Order: sequence, then structure tokens, then C-alpha cells
Amino acid sequence: MKVALWTALVLAVAFSALGQETAVSRPIPLSRLLAEAQANNPQLAAADHEARAARQMVPQVTALPDPKLTYQQFSVGSPKPGAGYTDSDMAYLGIGVSQELPYPGKLRLRGEVADRDAAMEQAEVGVIGVGIADAVKSDYLQLAYLQRTLGILRQNEAVLDQLIQDATAHYQVGHGMQQDVLEAQVNRTRIVREITVNRQQASRIQAHLKGLLNRDQQSPDIVAEDLSESPLKANSDELLALVKKSNPQIQVDASAIQRQDAQVASAKREGRPDFEAEYMYQNTDRKYRDYYMFTFDVRFPRRKRVNAEIAEAQEKLGESRQTLETHLAQQLSQAQQLYVQASSDEEQLKEFHEGLIPQSDAAYRATLSSYASNRDQFTHVLLSFTDLLNLKLEYAETLLDHESALAHLESLTGATLR
Repeated sequence: MKVALWTALVLAVAFSALGQETAVSRPIPLSRLLAEAQANNPQLAAADHEARAARQMVPQVTALPDPKLTYQQFSVGSPKPGAGYTDSDMAYLGIGVSQELPYPGKLRLRGEVADRDAAMEQAEVGVIGVGIADAVKSDYLQLAYLQRTLGILRQNEAVLDQLIQDATAHYQVGHGMQQDVLEAQVNRTRIVREITVNRQQASRIQAHLKGLLNRDQQSPDIVAEDLSESPLKANSDELLALVKKSNPQIQVDASAIQRQDAQVASAKREGRPDFEAEYMYQNTDRKYRDYYMFTFDVRFPRRKRVNAEIAEAQEKLGESRQTLETHLAQQLSQAQQLYVQASSDEEQLKEFHEGLIPQSDAAYRATLSSYASNRDQFTHVLLSFTDLLNLKLEYAETLLDHESALAHLESLTGATLR
């Protein structure tokens, strides 16, 4: 019986190393999945096509209006075509061309507006791309966390199986109680339930991650690399400066302001008059002289409409500036919160790694050794076992929170922090 208990002690020492599940499939680096999502995600591809389409608006709005070809027939004495053509100098067949000519600068400013629209669409692609990358990172880290906790649970299940056998043997020789065996079995059932929940969560995340990567749902499951701590090297001021400089949403808002600046300038220029030039040749019978006619028209925009367009553009410019301020405040606040969380998690991870887990492991081994010598109760062994298991699971959860905070900070700052 003592040999069996010491066997359990050896297993306890082994599982104190934060065990992880051995996966059959080879782990895939996160960088490879991010590249795959960038290449295959359909939402990102659709946004990219939309941005490419927006760039085609520039040559459309900067081109001159379509020219017109005019054919005329002027009859004299009868509505019949050609009537009077040979006996009247008023009847003629005419052909002409005309071209609208916008006021100088109008087309250029319209092109600037369209160019800013295209830039804003491209910035939106960046926002979508960062959002998809953030989702891939989140799923990947969740998978790594579940793989780690599954390994911990399975190793604890094995240790608990041995403890159940030892408690049963202890009870059979009259050195224990049946209640000890029952409590150990209850703890094992809880671990089995946790393993089942773990697998269910992993299946849901696998499905979501495959959707982001545009993989077939029946394809092999993705195996993440081991979850490990990435130290936060940047300070708060550096991260906030990166948010102002590189945050994708801020870049979209800045593009929107530039677009509205161009729209205001274009609306003001729209108040200038436009022109139209037309030239027509009119042919009569050869015994009469031909006619040549040149027409030049000027169109004056109504001031009321133009003023309303200018006012609308200026109000939208003000809206864009306020939107930028709002989003900037939100992104800076979120970045600061994530920085505080990551810093706090680093301190907690250090406490877990250097103090809580080693101390709890030592206490568990001491309790197990005392129980093997009939100097302690089995309930104390179970209590120490449960405390150590909970600490390891809490360590894994804190590690996940820390890495997730860094991943979100990467999305906010555009920097590589992991």
C-alpha cells in the first residue's frame, strides 16, 4: 500500500510541471494562420474588391461630359423629309457636335473627392483585416489555453485515479473510511465533466476559426503552439503614441476628414458657371450657300442650391472631426485598460510561478507523504490536491488573459508585441 502511495507522490511531482496534452497533429504557428486568413477570408476579399472599385471612380468623375452628335432636318412647305430642299434656301440638312465644359477646376476637385473616397475604402479594408486578425488571434489563444488545461486535467485525472486506488486499499485494511473513497470519486467526476466542457469549447472555437480561414469544417482540427508568456516591453506612453499614429480606425477617420475637406472645396467650386460649345454645319441644295453655326452657352448654378451643398459639406466635415475625437478617446482608453491588465497579469503570473504553485505543490507532496505514513487524513490530501489543481488552472487562465490583452493591443497599435 505504501509503495502505491509513493507512486502517487511521484506522479504528483510529474504533474507539477504544468502538464499539457500531447497532440497528434503538428502545431501550426499563429503567423501562418494570420497569413492564411489574409489570403482566404471572404469578407476581407469582398472589402478589397470594394476598395478596388472605388479607385475606378476617379477617372469617371474627372472625364469631360460625353460629347453629343446632332442631326437636323429642316423642311419647307411640307412636313415630308427633304421638302423644299431643292427650291428653298431655308431647307437644309444639318449635322453638328457639342461639348459641355465644366468650369476650370471642377473636374479636378471632383477627382480629389473620389480619390479620398478610395483612400477611405482602403483604410476600411485595413480595419476589417485587423478585426479578422484579432479574431484569429483570440481563437488561437483560446485553443492553446484549452489544450493546456486539458493536459492539466488529464494528468490530474490520472493522479486522482491512483489516489482512489490508494484510498480504497487504505479502507480495505481498516486505515481509512469509505467516505474518503467517495469524495475522491466525486472529485474525479468533476474533472471528467471539466474535460467534457473543455472539448465542447474547443469544438466551437475550431468551427469559428475554420470559418475565419475559409477552411472546410470537416478538415483536420487546428493544433496551437504551447501557450507561453510574452513580456510586455513597451510602456504606456509608447503604446498610446502608437494608437494615435497607427490605429486602423483612426486612419479611417483621418481619411474621412480629408475627404470632407475636398468635398467642401468641390462644393464651393460648383457655384461657378459651366459652359457648352456647339458647332453645326447645315447643307442646302448646291445652288444655295451652306450655313455654319457656332453656339456657346453658359449655365449659372442657382445660389440657393450651391449654398446648401456647401453647408452640408461643412457640417459633415465637423461631424468627421468629432468622430475622430470620439474614436481616438475610445481607442486610447481601451489601450490604457489593456496595458494595465497586461501589467497586472504579469505580476500575478510571477506570483503563481515563483510562489503559489511551488508552495502548493510542496504542501500537497508533504500531505501525501504524511498520509502514506498514516499521519494525516485523506481529506487533507484531497484538499491539497484540489488547491494545486485550481492554482494551475488559474495560472493558465491568467496567462490567457495576459496574451489576449497583448493581442488586442497589437490590433490597437499596429505593433508586434508577442
